[in-house]
Amino acid sequence: MDISSNSTSATEAGAAPLQDRRVWDLPLRAFHWLVVVLVGASWATAELGPDWFTWHQRSGYAVLVLVAFRIGWGFVGPRHARFGSFLAGPRRVLDYARKLADRSASTTAGHNPLGGWAVLAMLVALLAQGVTGLFANDDVFNTGPLYGYVSDEVSDRLRGLHEGNFEWMLVLIGLHLAAIVFYAAWKRIDLVRAMWTGRKPARFVAPGEEIDGDRLWLALALLALAAAALWYVVDSAPVAEMSYF
Repeated sequence: MDISSNSTSATEAGAAPLQDRRVWDLPLRAFHWLVVVLVGASWATAELGPDWFTWHQRSGYAVLVLVAFRIGWGFVGPRHARFGSFLAGPRRVLDYARKLADRSASTTAGHNPLGGWAVLAMLVALLAQGVTGLFANDDVFNTGPLYGYVSDEVSDRLRGLHEGNFEWMLVLIGLHLAAIVFYAAWKRIDLVRAMWTGRKPARFVAPGEEIDGDRLWLALALLALAAAALWYVVDSAPVAEMSYF
């Protein structure tokens, strides 16, 4: 279908030409930007030392709730939020990778085949970071809420995984930022604007690929369910203190 001809016809009929179309829903965009803030807050509160542990813990709770929400949203959210729409098979990923340097190569309305797997990798990393933090300790006097379920040795190992996993998260974040710069500089595609406004230029989004709603109440219900589940897990955990000898 020739999108440009449609726009021309609309203009001739006296209607304003369609400049862009919605692809990212509000809950998905809110998730994205909140995670950006919370990952930065988690890093800062960890670097500031034990006195900031409570805020570090709260930030971790928020990340876990958001990740749980995003996993659910990957099944019940609008079209481009769903895992089935952007997790491509090996052949599609390789075909896309071969054409990545082609400046005029076609783009996708939602996540491209490479970006889709990057999204999944970041979700797994965030989930691992949050879960290991629940059992870990800061090697001083603070412990995660589920510390009472494991031995001191297991908690120490999980702390090591918690710290090491953050290094992998930094790698993923670096690749994500590099991709944003590459698409902006080489392909002239502003991914940041799209994730902020929820819209992409009409030439990238066929009429049938535009989303028509945010499903906001469903998102709020899913978020509340994730928060309640985490509260129950934390509240029902046994109270435990670190062994110093």
